[in-house]
Amino acid sequence: MLAIGALATLAALPLFGWKTAAGVLLGCAVAWMNFVWLKQAIGAVADRVTPFGRRQSSASTVAKFLLRYALIAIGAYAIFLSSRESLYGFLGGLFLAVAAILCEAAYEAFVSLRRGL
Repeated sequence: MLAIGALATLAALPLFGWKTAAGVLLGCAVAWMNFVWLKQAIGAVADRVTPFGRRQSSASTVAKFLLRYALIAIGAYAIFLSSRESLYGFLGGLFLAVAAILCEAAYEAFVSLRRGL
């Protein structure tokens, strides 16, 4: 995800300008943070359900879950007030996880075809 985010930011700079590239960078950062927090939330829920895991408080899990979307909304609103070009870049950067999933799917398909599965 970090490599795709860096490439997207570097590609947006000459194509769309620095405002859009800054938006892409911020969107990618929020998307990466969102992914990490989602991974932690899923781990916390799994730990709570299984008897072997380390239990975390429900309040902190729910707060982190809601904070992710609040950060996205606040970031988009603040960027919208300053520059539309940056907002477009920010919204594009939020699709970082989709690009990472597509790369992973292509890699898995390549490996499966190579092994004859």
